Amino acid sequence: MAQINAYLTFNGNCGEAFEFYKTVFGGSYRVFSSFGDMPATPGYEVPASEKNKIMHVSLPISKETILMGSDTNAMHGDVVIGQNISLSVNTHSKEEAGDIFNKLAAGGQITMPIADTFWSAYFGMLVDKFGILWMVNYDAPKEG
Repeated sequence: MAQINAYLTFNGNCGEAFEFYKTVFGGSYRVFSSFGDMPATPGYEVPASEKNKIMHVSLPISKETILMGSDTNAMHGDVVIGQNISLSVNTHSKEEAGDIFNKLAAGGQITMPIADTFWSAYFGMLVDKFGILWMVNYDAPKEG
């Protein structure tokens, strides 16, 4: 069965926000990476002004819940506060991810087609027909 967590998007203060959330909830980051950590992408270079912005942070809150977030970047424009929360669905298989993504996308708008990513996940984003922002993710088991 899929797991659903909150994913927060910020206009450049994600790191500050998550340092605060860490003082509230405790714990340790599972992931804390910046856009500067991103591998080179043909046709796109991360601007120097965005290299320190957070590309992805993951803070486990409990055994069942993870608070995740990122900063927006020039490619995606500014975040509208109040519309900066997505639901992130983490699945147990690539097939489950594809099925859930396609069902949620029916009548909605795909903002990032589901596909394999450089961070070794099968991932996509969409807005469903009710205006809810979704991220669907499958992390393949690590080899070795």
